[in-house]
Amino acid sequence: MKEEFKLVQYQRLGRQKGDLSQFCLEKAKRVQEFHNSFPIYQKTPLVSFQNTAKELGLGNIFIKDESFRFGLNAFKVLGGSFAIGNFMAQKMGRGIDAFTYNDLISEETRNVLGEMTFVTTTDGNHGRGVAWTAKTLKQKAVVYMPKGSAIERLENILAEGAEASITNMNYDDAVRFAHRQAEEKGWIMVQDTAWKGYEDIPLWIMQGYGTMAYEAYTQMSEKPTHIFLQAGVGSMAGAVTAFFAAIYKEDCPIITIVEPNKADCIYRTAEARDGKLHYVTGEMDTIMAGLACGEPCSIGWEILKEYGDNFISCPDYVAAQGMRILGNPTKGDGRIISGESGAVTFGIVGEIMRNPHLREWREKLKLDENAKILCFSTEGDTDREGYQSVVWDGAFSRIKR
Repeated sequence: MKEEFKLVQYQRLGRQKGDLSQFCLEKAKRVQEFHNSFPIYQKTPLVSFQNTAKELGLGNIFIKDESFRFGLNAFKVLGGSFAIGNFMAQKMGRGIDAFTYNDLISEETRNVLGEMTFVTTTDGNHGRGVAWTAKTLKQKAVVYMPKGSAIERLENILAEGAEASITNMNYDDAVRFAHRQAEEKGWIMVQDTAWKGYEDIPLWIMQGYGTMAYEAYTQMSEKPTHIFLQAGVGSMAGAVTAFFAAIYKEDCPIITIVEPNKADCIYRTAEARDGKLHYVTGEMDTIMAGLACGEPCSIGWEILKEYGDNFISCPDYVAAQGMRILGNPTKGDGRIISGESGAVTFGIVGEIMRNPHLREWREKLKLDENAKILCFSTEGDTDREGYQSVVWDGAFSRIKR
């Protein structure tokens, strides 16, 4: 069992020299103001799991519950909407700082820009956010999904008026397909995976995620000692890491990145320490669909290699455990409905504190009664059948230790 868990640690000494200016407090506040211009905007809750934390031997655990975000049950719309807003503002010859929701839907904008088509690849949450944004701003969206995507997630995207389909490709191949379609048809690709020549939109998406980090920062009653972040391509993890590193500088909380062991491209890149990005190929059949990405975002990794402290690869049952505990916490704590990709960070905290085989990790990660941990539950039950299979039927239960 122990071999299913892998940990790489980076020393802070001599690092932390990256440029964080695109994710500083002032920038994040402006991003939040953009999102606040949407009539549906509300801050999502930050929930204290203090009783559960104490039972685990920790000081406190704070969970940012993104299941309430824009009525879409996931945080991803923050990135897609800010990127699309930036693109439209630039086409109008305006800066995003002076471009609001009302400007985006105005007749003037419509007359100048006409109808545009935004295309993306998604396991569900990002595509739904892009589809919702396109519909809200009177534009079009085309969404491709990797093989094995949940039908409910496809139906949610179709309900937002997008053209959407499940392909026979894995996530990274579907991204390449979407990119070819964009080039051939003149569509605008909205993807958080960056590569040479395609960096502006991924950067804007990452900045969009800053609203979630900024809200958490303003809601925290005390400074966290630890932040656990899940990673697919690493764009969200990179954005949140950059925000808190910019604020706290050398006193930044301990940052731990968590991935499924069937799609751990960030972990592999961290482990190699050779200055190259390392990929995962093939099926990547993890229950954490939102993290089933095999190719790191170059922008995200540039941040994580400077400011990330720990990189963990873990089995699927850790996410399942997180889902069950968040839905059934210690008495006195409010429950959270968290999907498999949203629950893995809480799940790994619980596993480290309860699993005798991981006892040494507690000391390495400095997890004790003084630890105050911040996690982000990035999605709710976006696949309700899958959620019920885990929490009702015990799918992906822990193997006997």
